Amino acid sequence: MTNPNLAKDNPAIRRITFLGLWLNVLLVILKVAVGLWAGSMALVADGIHSLSDLLTDIAVLVGVRWGSKEPDSSHPFGHGRLETFATAFIALILGIVGGAMMYEAAVEIARLSAAPEPAPAMPMVVLWIAALSIVSKEILYQMTRRVAIRCHSATVYANAWHHRSDAFSSVAVLIGAASARFWNYPYGDSLAALVVGVMILLVALSILRDCLSEFSEKAVDQQTLRQIETILAAQPQIAQWHQLRTRRVGREIFLDVHILVDPQLTITEAHNISQQLENALHNLLPQPVNVVVHIEPDLPELRR
Repeated sequence: MTNPNLAKDNPAIRRITFLGLWLNVLLVILKVAVGLWAGSMALVADGIHSLSDLLTDIAVLVGVRWGSKEPDSSHPFGHGRLETFATAFIALILGIVGGAMMYEAAVEIARLSAAPEPAPAMPMVVLWIAALSIVSKEILYQMTRRVAIRCHSATVYANAWHHRSDAFSSVAVLIGAASARFWNYPYGDSLAALVVGVMILLVALSILRDCLSEFSEKAVDQQTLRQIETILAAQPQIAQWHQLRTRRVGREIFLDVHILVDPQLTITEAHNISQQLENALHNLLPQPVNVVVHIEPDLPELRR
């Protein structure tokens, strides 16, 4: 069974991920085939980078499918952490790709410095394939990023950045091929790849840091926390609240809070107040939320 709070976003996530998957299949075939034909190892390496995008697309689909399953006896708080693991997996692949690009670029620069050689003639088709990759992957990045923000999915956001990293690596191929063809400069490809590798590695570290924050039960961001506090303050029958605790699990927010109400209320009336608060949180927060409300009588000794 799928968690209905998360299932509503799954079709949009699947659509954009499958779009990226099929685009990656096309780019892998084009880059590797043309790279081998033209003798461009940079384009072949870029094709391998696109192949790594296929792995992350699959990780997103698996993470979203299993992460949105309903809670069960073994996982009473749901399966949202599976999406976080998928996000961390994508970040690790990004880090490996960025590090590998930096290493290969540095080795190539050292080799060319020791024994300079003229840049090989580069067919125009290599530049056209690189340009196609840049444009298509940047458009895909923007589309995937919008879905990630709308669905509050760190996994999809990480995958969006993997698409952009592929566009960046194609920029390196384009610069290198252009410098070889038009300026006879042998270092262009390696220098561009080195800069791109650093950028990809920084993105991977940022995504991994957010994953570790979630694993360490970090509270929600300040903007979301202010939204929750505003909703609490807007409930007229709640005299005071305290011990608000929040954390994020995948696309869901988990929170618990203690509220003080009129001690003369019946249990049913107090329960209705807590239910109204839960409904307000569900309706006004832009993402799924799990709420636990602890009711206390509004007595001086319990005020904080």
